[in-house]
Amino acid sequence: MTEDNTKSDAAWKPKANPWLIAIVVTMAAFMEILDTTIVNVSLPHIAGSVSASYDDATWALTSYLVANGIVLPISGFLGRVIGRKRYFLICIAMFTVSSFLCGTSTSLGELIIFRLMQGFFGGGLQPNQQSIILDTFEPAQRGKAFGVVAVAVIFAPVIGPTLGGWITDNYSWRWIFFINIPVGIFAFFAVAALVEDPPWVLRMKASVRDFDYIGLGLIALGLGSLQIMLDRGEDDDWFSSPLIVTCAFMAVLGIAGAIWWLLTAKKPIVNLRAFGNRNFAVGSVMIFGIGAILYSGAVLLPQLAQQRLGYTATLAGMVLSPGAIMILFLIPIVGRMLPYVQTRYVIGFGFFTLGCAYSYAHGVTPDASFGTLALMRATQTLGLAFLFVPTSAITYSTMPRSLNGDASSLYVMLRNVAGSIGISLATAGITERTQVRQSYLSQNLNPFNPAFNDYLAQTEHTLLSMGRAAGQVSSQAMGMALQTLNLQAAVLAYRDVFAYCAIAAFCIVPLTFLFEARTTKGASGGGH
Repeated sequence: MTEDNTKSDAAWKPKANPWLIAIVVTMAAFMEILDTTIVNVSLPHIAGSVSASYDDATWALTSYLVANGIVLPISGFLGRVIGRKRYFLICIAMFTVSSFLCGTSTSLGELIIFRLMQGFFGGGLQPNQQSIILDTFEPAQRGKAFGVVAVAVIFAPVIGPTLGGWITDNYSWRWIFFINIPVGIFAFFAVAALVEDPPWVLRMKASVRDFDYIGLGLIALGLGSLQIMLDRGEDDDWFSSPLIVTCAFMAVLGIAGAIWWLLTAKKPIVNLRAFGNRNFAVGSVMIFGIGAILYSGAVLLPQLAQQRLGYTATLAGMVLSPGAIMILFLIPIVGRMLPYVQTRYVIGFGFFTLGCAYSYAHGVTPDASFGTLALMRATQTLGLAFLFVPTSAITYSTMPRSLNGDASSLYVMLRNVAGSIGISLATAGITERTQVRQSYLSQNLNPFNPAFNDYLAQTEHTLLSMGRAAGQVSSQAMGMALQTLNLQAAVLAYRDVFAYCAIAAFCIVPLTFLFEARTTKGASGGGH
């Protein structure tokens, strides 16, 4: 870099207000993140509308995740080829068009194709949003700026199922896609007016001749197969399915091949040498843990409430709402703390708090009230408030500007892949632990157990007093006993998985001290 370039870079400031830029680019990312979860509760309605089975309809979710996962790591390169601002605008425009097409779909095939388009163009929104914020704000302001990003990353997956259930119940599933249209149009014109590419981004523009087809192919094979395996594994009984076995093999082959190729190629499509930066490498481990715990936690409690405790989809989603509201107040406070408290201590406290929250959730019972479930999620959110912003701030604190694009792509990819892995492991854990608990508890349902005989006698007496036929009370009492056993086994399974999450969070705490132990003034506190 010449001396003139250095002076030009140091003197550059965005013409628009940086906070307006942060808001409009985050609005686009919020729209995309929302679409990863808003569809879930609407699948039964979608399946009925397009005359498909529920299992087939889940491909509307899988197709989005596959396309999204493939594009995420290469979005930095695409931004260099097309121009970052231009690529960001293309992604917003085409994501909005794809949303309209999804809402007008008349068959499952159409919906899957348009969801692929959504995922493909949506994959460029989060990494470029993060890159724009990194370049727009001075290091001292990034902690506060990442607070705006956190609203999208944490709030959108939480509000998605609740909003999707409410829209579907009161209007039509098509409106879960149509609501993106006004947001997308506003974001497009706002970004076009406010965002600009800084001089160092313009100098990094790549040529189509540099396109790494082998790297792209290996990434598509590895991450695409991994997303299919994670998304379809629970429905297809994991490795008893030839599809899942094949996807697992291709995922290992593709990811291993991609790592080797990207480290040895002269012009790789994504620069893995970003991991050579210590803070970025440690931060990537942190965000992987945050992603897995964030998304699994956002699934487990509503799932328990809806499938086992009889909540409606909307009410189950509302279990998450108090925690989401609380985090809106906490994130600015945490951002203000960063220049004064060692960042790695804040992150360590966040994981410790998260472990304590899951330990509290480990005490869930079959008669848990709405307030108890909401408090469990709120305590989890408390830990997350101390994690996302500090981790993002310190992860990029020592990253060269030239690697911001690739680093942002890898960072977001790891968070999303971790979310898919966390959800898959959590749901698989619930299934496996439920079977184990049922096997253990069923040993008590035998005629030689006095407690069981007393339970049957009391239940039969209650049924007789309610006017039930004497010849049926015995079978009905046994049926109620089995129903109670299944509920208790399921709740115990959730307790087990919550305990695993707590252990994982506690285990990450010591890793926070791997961040560089030095003061990075102007980088939100650095590692101190």
